[in-house]
Amino acid sequence: MAETSVSPRSDLPATVVVGRILRAHGVRGEVSVELSSDVPDRFRPGASLLLRAAGGEPRRVTLASCRAYRGGALLAFEGFEGREAVEGLRGAVLEIERERVPPAEPGTYYHFQLLGCRCAADGEELGEVVDLLEDGGGLLLVVDDGDRKVPIPFVGSFLKEVDVERGRIELALPEGLLEACASKS
Repeated sequence: MAETSVSPRSDLPATVVVGRILRAHGVRGEVSVELSSDVPDRFRPGASLLLRAAGGEPRRVTLASCRAYRGGALLAFEGFEGREAVEGLRGAVLEIERERVPPAEPGTYYHFQLLGCRCAADGEELGEVVDLLEDGGGLLLVVDDGDRKVPIPFVGSFLKEVDVERGRIELALPEGLLEACASKS
């Protein structure tokens, strides 16, 4: 049997979001940040990040300080002095270059790797992963084929193969799951 060649993905983002600025905090130029990275040194003072305001181009910033706060962090950036300097940053995201993301542990995947993957079950094309939802019981892949969206639990018992390099997820789904969970887009 001849092996078919599948090209590696070209749709992976150049940068990855590691935090989102919620609001200015206090009067010294700190911002409250929702973190989406668990890499220990990611937010150490002196670390370099990309700051991207809604619709704008990224701007390189250097962290002046970081401290834990309400499940997230309070960050201050070099060159941003006082509340007025950070007031307009609400909703901006903090990013890093994809190359700076450490490899995922075997059998685990980053959200950015799963988005855009094509899914199939028993030879049937199901569509593309367009969203990921954390529902308290685990991760759900939202798969869209243009006519319907289906939330599919991302659990080992449903996974035959996950190939993020080629953007492909092969599933073994229980009978009736697609019909029970699908919604029209």
